[in-house]
Amino acid sequence: MNVLVTDPIAEAGLDRLREAGYDVRTDYDIEGQELLDAVADANALIVRSGTEVSRAVFEAAPDLVIVGRAGIGVDNIDIEAATDHGVIVANAPEGNVRAAAEHTVAMAFAVARSIPQAHARLKDGEWAKSDYLGTEINNKTLGIIGLGRVGQEVAKRLDTLGMNLVVYDPYISEERAAQFGAELIEDLEECLRRADFVTIHTPLLPETENMIGTEELALLEGGYVINCARGGIIDEDALAAAVDDGTVVGAALDVFAEEPLPADSPLLAVDDVIVTPHLGASTEAAQESVAIDTAEQVIAAFNEQPVLNALNAPSVDETAFPRIEPYIPLAETAGKVAAQLLGKRITEIEVHYEGEVAEEDVELITASALKGVFTPLEWQVNAVNAPQLAKDRGIEVTESKTRQAADFQSLVTVTVRNGDEELSVCGTLFAGEDPRIVRIDGFRVDAIPYGHMLVARNYDKPGVIGFIGTVLGENDVNIAGMFNARETYGGEALTVYNLDHSVPDVVIEELLSDDRIIEVKEIVLDGQEELTKRETPTSAD
Repeated sequence: MNVLVTDPIAEAGLDRLREAGYDVRTDYDIEGQELLDAVADANALIVRSGTEVSRAVFEAAPDLVIVGRAGIGVDNIDIEAATDHGVIVANAPEGNVRAAAEHTVAMAFAVARSIPQAHARLKDGEWAKSDYLGTEINNKTLGIIGLGRVGQEVAKRLDTLGMNLVVYDPYISEERAAQFGAELIEDLEECLRRADFVTIHTPLLPETENMIGTEELALLEGGYVINCARGGIIDEDALAAAVDDGTVVGAALDVFAEEPLPADSPLLAVDDVIVTPHLGASTEAAQESVAIDTAEQVIAAFNEQPVLNALNAPSVDETAFPRIEPYIPLAETAGKVAAQLLGKRITEIEVHYEGEVAEEDVELITASALKGVFTPLEWQVNAVNAPQLAKDRGIEVTESKTRQAADFQSLVTVTVRNGDEELSVCGTLFAGEDPRIVRIDGFRVDAIPYGHMLVARNYDKPGVIGFIGTVLGENDVNIAGMFNARETYGGEALTVYNLDHSVPDVVIEELLSDDRIIEVKEIVLDGQEELTKRETPTSAD
């Protein structure tokens, strides 16, 4: 596996990848066509904020499995394009959270006490003690815009230092805010009105770009602004003007809309604006941590394990993964079998869980079931893009759970529909990890899902199974296992045959020539290409 690293990360992360046996190439100066050429044979791409991972990059990298962002922000990565190409995008949100939170707190103190300004003047020989009357943060109100991981860590630290906390975050509950000693405010304007200090902790999104402008800054009259999240959230021209005219007492920024910060930025001309060159994550411990976290996620993706911080793929808690792991291939197989047996355009997919598995987080299992459904249709699909493929094609996907299972400890059922016509395949695990297909379209079977499978529908008449076995035997197709079920005596029956190898077309045609046989379909599992459905001329289409 080839790993391309285009932004500097700590050597500990690179060493972890090399120890895992991967070929690691570092090139920190490429962009444009050079980048497109470099990713052509890459299986993983590791970046920080410097590399623009556009749709063109994904189009140039047919073997790319994962893009790892050694840090939190991913606004330089086209996640929609990644999903379209089935590429995982994962960040490392934990490694630099503490560093970013500490820098935010440091900036709050720095702007409240004019520390950089006083330092600079003293270095220049001025004892300007009387020029700086600072502000204590004790009993002041801190407005936190975005209570994500960094926002939470900032809240913990400044709450203990005596600040009153109010939070604006449309995606959290009052109860969650209260856990950090904060009051949830329903709108941004009210949060700004009540705050003495405001700190930003949101990603840069279309809805957050220039979220803080002239009107919003006017609501913070007499207060302070700190932004160590992402540049572009605050209108920098408006902020410079607000601090310059005294509307806002001071501001401290570590991130900017354009980096490096241009020499003609109005922020540099205002004495009460403190700026640092994106140092939030710049600690030795943070850089090593995010590098190792990113490397571990690349390794997990290569090993087809859950990527815990995937942003566009189902993920699962590390402690829960061993419990759901056996169901992932089971659901994929059930999806493959169901799609091929229906043999028609699919308009709906339902994945139903019964028993113990219904107690788990099943998002990854459902994505694997969708992957199985789409694979026989020859779409380029994996668990990353399967949910998006369903959405793009107007296929309705539902997930349901039942805590009780009548006959099994756990049961996963994949149902595919075309209008009023539907077909279900149910799978379970014997002895905790031995997969079985136990129902097909209502017929109770006990089929081992591997290799070549032949599914035959026939009328329940004497000699049919013997005829099928004879035809297979005469053509040197060995039966490894057989599982038969019927609706009623003399009614319709279904038989699943596990075979040692593929069935030639002439054998399928011979089987279908018997009018007692309604339908025969061959399914190839374990990564082999699924074969085309064959039916009798009289069967319904």
